[in-house]
Amino acid sequence: MSEQQTGRLYGVGLGPGDPSLMTVRAVEVIAEADVIAYHSARHGRSIARSIAERHLRPDHIEERLVYPVTTEATDHPGGYRGAMEEFYADAAARLAAHLDAGRTVAVLAEGDPLFYGSYMHMHKRLADRYPTEVVPGVTSVSAAAARLGAPLVEGEEVLTVLPGTLPEEELTARLATADAAAVMKLGRTFPAVRRALERSGRLADARYVERATMSAERTAALAEVDPESVPYFSMAVLPSRVDAPRGASGAGEVVVIGLGPAGPLWLTPEARGELAAADDLVGYTTYLDRVPVRPGQRRHSSDNKVEAVRAEFALDLARRGRRVAVVSSGDPGVFAMATAVLEAACEDPYREVPVRIVPGMTAAHAAAARVGAPLGHDYAVISLSDRLKPWEVIAERLRAAAAADLVLALYNPGSRSRVWQVGKARELLLEHRAPDTPVVLGRDIGGPGERVRIVRLADLDPAQVDMRTIILVGSSQTRTARRGDDTEVVWTPRRYPEA
Repeated sequence: MSEQQTGRLYGVGLGPGDPSLMTVRAVEVIAEADVIAYHSARHGRSIARSIAERHLRPDHIEERLVYPVTTEATDHPGGYRGAMEEFYADAAARLAAHLDAGRTVAVLAEGDPLFYGSYMHMHKRLADRYPTEVVPGVTSVSAAAARLGAPLVEGEEVLTVLPGTLPEEELTARLATADAAAVMKLGRTFPAVRRALERSGRLADARYVERATMSAERTAALAEVDPESVPYFSMAVLPSRVDAPRGASGAGEVVVIGLGPAGPLWLTPEARGELAAADDLVGYTTYLDRVPVRPGQRRHSSDNKVEAVRAEFALDLARRGRRVAVVSSGDPGVFAMATAVLEAACEDPYREVPVRIVPGMTAAHAAAARVGAPLGHDYAVISLSDRLKPWEVIAERLRAAAAADLVLALYNPGSRSRVWQVGKARELLLEHRAPDTPVVLGRDIGGPGERVRIVRLADLDPAQVDMRTIILVGSSQTRTARRGDDTEVVWTPRRYPEA
């Protein structure tokens, strides 16, 4: 006697609401199915069933899967998650009974079954036990873009899809960095989503779409929508920026942005958003090359030794109503462009130009993280460049910091035209530090040429140092150790010995 054959499970995407947007395959599966299952709230109405209604037959067995709760308020002993887990397990068991009896089961899903859909909870519990097919459907995001008549993404833009239930701070950060975005599940989350759009500077671009392709469809500028009127089946959309208007708007400003020590992984969400929103990018050529090219933006590159000229150029653009991003490697306030911009901005004719500083990961912290925690106690940051201050001042500060037993982070240690400063600094430090004091040499941290070495202060070789190297010199308390995986770590204890 042959083993009884089970039925087949289908997850059927119905599209965004208009029955005419169902796929031919979805209609075929519904026609072939023995059981039609769909989710609904306790009021019993099901949007999924209403979309497919014209294709249902009197002899279809209908399984209505009624949610026990629709918000997180419940008296279930396991709370909201416990109530939903119990519901999904029970619903899967009901469908499994039909499948075991050899019936074909079609679970209806608005949009696409595996895109924020309830079907996926059945899929995860049943697809490994029964033959299964997922029938994709037109998503609500695609429908919303079609109804707005606006491209979602173009060229190399990235689409970000977010649930409105995320914490407001998380929404703000992600919206600030997004090229284009769709925020789903509005309803009661709408006030927080609106605030996040406003805080991220994207509210003016945001569009609102409600019940896309359905009879009660509504579209509007999101800023004009009454929060009390927003249902769950609505969406906030930030379309493509490619054709967004740029240029003189009368609201010019300069934003000085820290790019971090290397590529995109070191860039903060705030910095990403500001770079994308700028009309003009101004900076040293090497740093500008790290910023993605965006249609409509103007890029103004220059040599690394013209900071003052670059600052005034950016401020002049802002006076003409341009939104200008001045880029710096690392943090703009650490031996970088923030000072140059502010110096010029505090003089006529630039006093009224708005200036903001967006921080970035600085090289000292990046290098320290690669080896452990050498900056775990008090430390001093000194530039060895004598281009803007005399060497005598540098030497005096090195002696003072060394005498105070501070860990040192030494920036700008050398270049093609400055080859002796590292050796001289080593001599000065050895007057106060033991020869075996740990020194970290971090070059091109985060970049393709990254190299990190730990040497003794007495063995610090100026030939191994260039302008792309940061030097961290330990204090008398800084320790090194080799761990079980054979990696060497460096740290400075937080507790200092009593005098």
